[in-house]
Amino acid sequence: MIPSILKLDKGGMPVAWIRWQTAATLYARKRVCWEAGEERFVIRGGISSRTGRQSELSIGSIIAVADRSRRFEGNAPLLTNRTLFQRDRNLCLYCGSQFHVSELTRDHVVPASRGGSSAWENCVTACRHCNQRKDDRTPEEAGMKLLAVPYTPNLAEYLILSNRRILVDQMEFLLGFSRKKAA
Repeated sequence: MIPSILKLDKGGMPVAWIRWQTAATLYARKRVCWEAGEERFVIRGGISSRTGRQSELSIGSIIAVADRSRRFEGNAPLLTNRTLFQRDRNLCLYCGSQFHVSELTRDHVVPASRGGSSAWENCVTACRHCNQRKDDRTPEEAGMKLLAVPYTPNLAEYLILSNRRILVDQMEFLLGFSRKKAA
C-alpha cells in the first residue's frame, strides 16, 4: 500500500496530502515542478502492444505542483476530535492524565451553551470525568485550571496531525515549517 503523497505548492509550502492516483495524474499532466524527499514509489501500468513493455511511473513522496490550490490559505484547518486529541497528545488539559481516544471528549473552554465557538482556540481535550465536572462553566467558574493554552495549528502542524502514516522524509520536511520541533 502506497502512503499519502505530500503535495507542496511550487514555492515549497505544504498544501495537502494526496493519494498516489492524484499524484500520477499530476505527473501525467506535467504539473509536478520538482520533488523532495528520498522515498519513491513505482506504479506499473499496462503492457504496450507496440513495444511489449509494461509502463512505469515513478512518484516521489513529496511533490511540488504548479496549480493554484492553497488548502487553508487565510482559514483555520478543519477541527476534528481526532486532530484535537492529537494536538493535545491525548492528555486531558484539566487533570493532565493521558487517556485512550475512547475516553476523551472535546471540551469548549467557553461552553457552547454560553456562546463559545467550536474553534481551535476554544476547544481542548478533556477526559469524560473532567468534562462532566466542568459542566457548562468556564474553567475559572468550575475551579479547574487549564494546563495549556489552546491554539490553532499551522498548516504543516495540521498535516502532521491529520496523517497516521507519515514517512520519515515527509515528517522531516513538515517539521521545518512547524512551530514546535520534535525532540
